[in-house]
Amino acid sequence: MATRDLPSLDLLKGFESAARHLSFTRAGAELFLTQSAISRQVQALEEQLGVRLFQRKTRALLLTDEGQRYFKAVREALDDLRAATAAVRTGKSGATLTVATTVTFASLWLVPRLAQFQAAHPGIQVHLVADNRIQDLERDRIDVAVRYCPPAMAGSGAVRLFGVRVLPVTSPEVARAARLERPEDLARCVLLEYDDAERTPWMTWRVWFETMRVPMPAPKGMVRFSQPDQVVHAAIAGQGVALGSVPLADELLRSGRLVAPFGRRHTAPGQSRAYYAIAASQSADRPAARAFMDWLRGAAAAEPPRKA
Repeated sequence: MATRDLPSLDLLKGFESAARHLSFTRAGAELFLTQSAISRQVQALEEQLGVRLFQRKTRALLLTDEGQRYFKAVREALDDLRAATAAVRTGKSGATLTVATTVTFASLWLVPRLAQFQAAHPGIQVHLVADNRIQDLERDRIDVAVRYCPPAMAGSGAVRLFGVRVLPVTSPEVARAARLERPEDLARCVLLEYDDAERTPWMTWRVWFETMRVPMPAPKGMVRFSQPDQVVHAAIAGQGVALGSVPLADELLRSGRLVAPFGRRHTAPGQSRAYYAIAASQSADRPAARAFMDWLRGAAAAEPPRKA
């Protein structure tokens, strides 16, 4: 491959999906391909780049340092392409709605429920932009955004969806094998953590143990990730115990893919922060935007309480 050439878009899309899910199987389901097809795409991309992007283990898929850096760049580039495509389509049809939110909210809460909105509003095409950057709604042609922020940042017209609580979650197999009954038992586990303590200190094990008033034990191991949803997917795969946010992880807890071994023992970032839905000024009067805002409000209010 000449140095000026770029890998094909299919290879980049396959890599971005696999890196976001940390799973070839889930990436294949998202892109309507087989697991082996995604694996071959990633292998072809690695051969073209001359570096390994993933560490392939028996029950785990992890990004290498080069893979982490490339994932960030590829994700941002694909998001820009999607946003530009949606903007062009919006100019031709008023039924396209561009929705921006964080990677974690999109992966854990919005995407599993989006089919409900599409079933109720089949004439509205939703273009989802998942990015942790705070985007300018007018400049980036975003119709609706869902942000996790204080009310002052959300604005007067924002709709509060819900706050979050943080508690340990893991797979049922890990909980049984480690006999997790008290926080001190986490010394027998690998702890999974989102690697951004400066911006989200409430998502760190140190803060959770301090709030529980329990000295933090030396864990069996510690693995850190660049995205919060990657932490949760690693916990589902049985790689350790993560700090999960509810209600974002409620569906995984209800389905039994995750368990909360210590029940209601949680921390909270404080009442000032919550998830807010915000309609851009240029889109607030559009029927599609109003329909999506109403649906978000209803879906958030319909969340059933989670049992300990």
